[in-house]
Amino acid sequence: MRTYFLLPILMLCISCGDKPKDTIGTNPLPAKTALVNNVSLLILGNVQDAGSPHIACKKACCKQLYLNHDKGRKVVSLGLIDPEHKKTYLFEATPDIASQLKALKNSVSWQAPELPNGIFVTHAHIGHYSGLMYLGKEATNAMEVPVFTMPKMKSFLESNGPWGQLVTNKNIDLTQMLEDKAIALTSNLKVVPFTVPHRDEYSETVGFTIIGPSKKVLFIPDIDKWESWDKSIIEAVSNVDIALVDATFFDSAEVNNRDISEIPHPFVIETMALFDSLPMHEKRKIRFIHFNHTNPLLNEESEQSREVLKKGYGIARMNDVINL
Repeated sequence: MRTYFLLPILMLCISCGDKPKDTIGTNPLPAKTALVNNVSLLILGNVQDAGSPHIACKKACCKQLYLNHDKGRKVVSLGLIDPEHKKTYLFEATPDIASQLKALKNSVSWQAPELPNGIFVTHAHIGHYSGLMYLGKEATNAMEVPVFTMPKMKSFLESNGPWGQLVTNKNIDLTQMLEDKAIALTSNLKVVPFTVPHRDEYSETVGFTIIGPSKKVLFIPDIDKWESWDKSIIEAVSNVDIALVDATFFDSAEVNNRDISEIPHPFVIETMALFDSLPMHEKRKIRFIHFNHTNPLLNEESEQSREVLKKGYGIARMNDVINL
């Protein structure tokens, strides 16, 4: 395995000391305050690619957000933190990458660089890779930030502008992943990619199993209907401790103005129905993520949010911490 070095930008971070517990629905991380002192995942966003409020949206769910923007509404991203080795990693390069990287940096107790030790990308849809543009010379002009991709995604970035310029200018260093092959990041962390069915116009789509010292987390932000997958989501969840899964739409009522065949995500109600007969400890592993701007689960006080929690499932909120 190659070892990567990134030039740090000096900034003081103050350690708060105690080891945090897993948190659900915490407040935004205060600036320059370190909350994560053990190997952990940090939820840096939970909204679908186009964000919330959504461009050109005239619905009530967006009107107030345009006037009073909710800073907690960021596109789906995870931060992976290993304090022992003083390394951080980012999952998904979103349009919100600037604030997400700052939150990741401010969450650790050491003098971390502004950019992570690596970025993992699931596929070539705007919410998942477009943030890479901020590593180019118009913005950070980064130096060889490791970007982990599957073969088709790697080829797409190399062969198409403006992404190819990031490669030729050595702003990013593409590392090809192979399906089901573990990538050892540190002695504490491994990441295993696996393909899932989705609209693969430009690249394959993957999910990840993120393996820490004591826990495994499944991350599938985008997938077609569960029955389209050649694996069982029930079995996949049984093999991990936490599962962050696609919850783009709560039910079909949200998409009554479009052909549902064009957007075949699993509805939240469908996922819950699949797990309905399973023991409560299996249901509690699931934390829904990747919400369309219309999804009522974005509202913590909604009837649907209360229903999901009452049934034993979780809802990924901004700045939740998952100890690994």
